[in-house]
Amino acid sequence: MAAETNREKNTGKGGKKRGRIALIICLVLITILLGVIIFLLLRKQAPEPATADTGPERDTLVTEENAERVAEEFFQETPENVPQAYTVTMSSDWTFEDGSKPSEDAYVENSNFNTTGVYFDIIKEDTEETLYGSPIIPVGKHISNIKLDKDLDAGKYDCVCVYHLVDDDGKTLTTVRVAVKITVLN
Repeated sequence: MAAETNREKNTGKGGKKRGRIALIICLVLITILLGVIIFLLLRKQAPEPATADTGPERDTLVTEENAERVAEEFFQETPENVPQAYTVTMSSDWTFEDGSKPSEDAYVENSNFNTTGVYFDIIKEDTEETLYGSPIIPVGKHISNIKLDKDLDAGKYDCVCVYHLVDDDGKTLTTVRVAVKITVLN
């Protein structure tokens, strides 16, 4: 009888020990499972970052420092129906004797190397106000003696020339942005 009592005591202690281990294992598994569920729920709720394929198209300001990089990106990302090259021929410092008179040094050409018509807008960089809107310039033609659509006070203005490369119907295929400095003397 004494042997049976010791066996029952050992079995009881062993059973309690195994029960505690099983309980700890269950708690660890439940904690891991809850962690995974919370991670997956939070991950699904986070918005996906915009990519070049899903985000809106953005115009890029072309400067002397980034012209080569911008051109490479343009060639890599541009659909086939959009011209793969565009030659910008223009003066980038425009001087106006008076805000209401034409400039003698403002010049924009649609080079013979280009394949589409183009029109451009001169936009004041700080306010995004359009100062001039050109007509469509056919390939091989140019505009000079440009008079702004808006009379500016004397001063220096940082502007952007936004070229719109257009198809035969006048719809914009793509745009190119070039920095322009405008100086009004009087």
